[in-house]
Amino acid sequence: MSISSAISNAVSGLTAASRGTEIVSSNIANALTPGYARRELDLSSRLSQHGGVGIDGVSRIFTAGLVADNRLALAEVGSSRTAAAFHAAMEQAFGTTEASSLGQNLADFESALASAASRPDSDVRLAGVLDTATALAKKINHISATIQAQRGKADQAIENDVSRLNDALQQVAKLNDQIVTLTAQGKDASSLIDARQAATDEIADILPIKEVPRENGRIALFTPAGAILLDGTEPARIEFDASSGITAGMSLADGTLSTVIFNGKPLGDAQLAMFEGGSLGANFAIRDQIASGYQQQIDAFARDLYDRLSDPAIDPSLNAASHGLFTDAQGAFDPAQEAGFASRIAVTSLANPDAGGELWRIRAGINASSAGNSGESALLDRLGAALSAARPPASGSLSDTPRSLQTLSAELSSGAATNRIRSDAAAMQGSSRQSGLQAALLAEGVDSDREMENLLSLERAYAANAKVFQAANDMLDAILRLT
Repeated sequence: MSISSAISNAVSGLTAASRGTEIVSSNIANALTPGYARRELDLSSRLSQHGGVGIDGVSRIFTAGLVADNRLALAEVGSSRTAAAFHAAMEQAFGTTEASSLGQNLADFESALASAASRPDSDVRLAGVLDTATALAKKINHISATIQAQRGKADQAIENDVSRLNDALQQVAKLNDQIVTLTAQGKDASSLIDARQAATDEIADILPIKEVPRENGRIALFTPAGAILLDGTEPARIEFDASSGITAGMSLADGTLSTVIFNGKPLGDAQLAMFEGGSLGANFAIRDQIASGYQQQIDAFARDLYDRLSDPAIDPSLNAASHGLFTDAQGAFDPAQEAGFASRIAVTSLANPDAGGELWRIRAGINASSAGNSGESALLDRLGAALSAARPPASGSLSDTPRSLQTLSAELSSGAATNRIRSDAAAMQGSSRQSGLQAALLAEGVDSDREMENLLSLERAYAANAKVFQAANDMLDAILRLT
């Protein structure tokens, strides 16, 4: 080996050791940086240049399959967390304590009717019937209002998710271009790749995605159902406009609620399935399906309550077109307008002294012409019996199994509680799985002890190459002295 070759080899070794030290210091400095992938220096022997070591590049150490699984888990967590929050709100609306529950409000009303039946001449007890009936109607109103508020919250969350999604896709597209440029210049693009991975992980919370590598370091992003989010230089254009307010009668099917516009094309129900799996899909499900199901149930309960007490067989002062103690916004209920009835049900003003009515109508009949016998309790007894009678609900939103109104209220409340428990369990399971995957990713990260061992090895390699360089320099000096 010539002296020049020895010097060349030593210089290559010094360069590699210096570059390796830079990589190790970067690893240690970013040990706690989220999304940072550990780097390793890729080296090879320079056979064509009479020895030495060549730097082939820098590798980011990560398992692609683990990253993909973690992103799917992030989408699952985003979906289950959104659903769990909704069901918790619904359980709270139906009542989590005896004093605040729908069933307790109904029980108070039944108890007040029984009390008034024992003393029908007592205005105090008749006022108790009015007060508990009003409280029951307001409870039903509150449940309906909560459902629509949650639909509005989901609608606004969809708009926020779409905005976040567009921002993240734009960032990934921009980083794609920067990575291609930097790679073409022969420079290390690892930091940009870290940033791109973080931006892609942010998308995964909104909807599940699949990453596909493309030429020159680019990546393409798809949903599992095949929607193309990014494949090229420009990401997909996704638009959504939230509604200013949502009522029970509004739906996606009748065009009163917005849908996603994907690359200029509005998506229907079937096409929205492309976005299932993350918080975006969960919010659509809440707004258009789950919350609407709750609304149908409480509307059916309100209708059953109305029907039981507006039957002419119960109150002979009524006719088939009359309302009883409960009304549809002070009018008679139209079965064709069941949607949203829970938000409109109210106690008739005819029996409310504060609205110009008379309490005796609760005892004598809502449309009675006179107060009649103050000791007559037959109507009060029939009203109480009507509430406790087992009969099929009139609404098609419920099964036709005969049951009392109290049994029906218990079904609705227990259904909300069961949904909350199931959604919490799903959220916990998804979170545990994602935490496990995150731990596995962190295990692939920077090990400070290992990096310090690498640093010591680089120090020894640097010193050895420096000695070779010094020896070659001494040999040249000796030759020059001889001449």
